Amino acid sequence: MRTTADRIRHAISFEVIGILIATPLAALVFHLPAGDSAVIIIGSATVAMAWNYVYNLIFDRAMNRFAGTTLKTAPIRIAHAMLFELGLLLMLMPLIAWYLGISLWQALVMDFAFALFYMGYALIFNWAYDRVFPLPEWQKS
Repeated sequence: MRTTADRIRHAISFEVIGILIATPLAALVFHLPAGDSAVIIIGSATVAMAWNYVYNLIFDRAMNRFAGTTLKTAPIRIAHAMLFELGLLLMLMPLIAWYLGISLWQALVMDFAFALFYMGYALIFNWAYDRVFPLPEWQKS
């Protein structure tokens, strides 16, 4: 399993790269002022960073318990990304609605678009991260 330091490096690098991509993209797609886009993306990234740490720790412990390894197959990676985004969607939707003064429905649409973006991003980022920083246990298989 990953160490605490590795999990922190993972979470911070994931969020920094995500912020740099998502902030201008959200402003463009949703016709938001740059400041509002930045507040939403950075606020969401802050919540996501904490969720990322907790979620991955729980997921890895569950994998270790039920599969005896943290090595993820492609289907497990897809489920991992989808479940992460579902949890985040439920946390962020009311916050986005409140900040922008929009309906929960509008916030759901916006949050769903963010979730789709981040789901693809998470899949690619995590796969690359595991290639750059593999765990020793994966060398055995």
